[in-house]
Amino acid sequence: MKLLIKGMVCDRCIYVLSEEFPKLGVEISDIRLGEVILKETDEITMEEEVIRVMLQKNGFDLLYSKDQKIIELIKSAVENGIQKQLDTGAAVKFSAFISNELHKEYDSLSALFSSLEGYTLEKFIISKKIEKVEELLVYTDQSLSDIAYALGYGSPAYLSNQLKKYTGFTSSHYKKIRNDANIIKYS
Repeated sequence: MKLLIKGMVCDRCIYVLSEEFPKLGVEISDIRLGEVILKETDEITMEEEVIRVMLQKNGFDLLYSKDQKIIELIKSAVENGIQKQLDTGAAVKFSAFISNELHKEYDSLSALFSSLEGYTLEKFIISKKIEKVEELLVYTDQSLSDIAYALGYGSPAYLSNQLKKYTGFTSSHYKKIRNDANIIKYS
């Protein structure tokens, strides 16, 4: 049985669900971004509502409509594009990347995204990049310059301005969080 999961966009999401389904007595055959394939059994061990409640407690939900599925695929493609940038160091043109991943015109995907999510796909891409910047600043020793170039920004100054605009904080705020955490960890 294949379940499409809304909000499942990173490796941590995979980890959380790989831990939660067994707690419900449900065996997983395969798990990847946006979907969980349950092992087939002779008896139905789980009601859909019980699964939905567990998913919602963890910030996920089941997908049903074709449009919702496309939105989740778009979100997954954005996450994959950001990871590709970090892994390869090559800039990703998200309009082409998303279009190629979903085999659909970017303009129609962008319009669908905006109509269902209430904000533009471009804003979503920026917000995901900013989340990744925050994560890298707190959990790694990478400089803002290294992160800017790895994520395809033209300059560290532009990224710094975007970080301040979207979060209200500068990169030094996140470095302070990292340093404070290290002091506590090693005390």
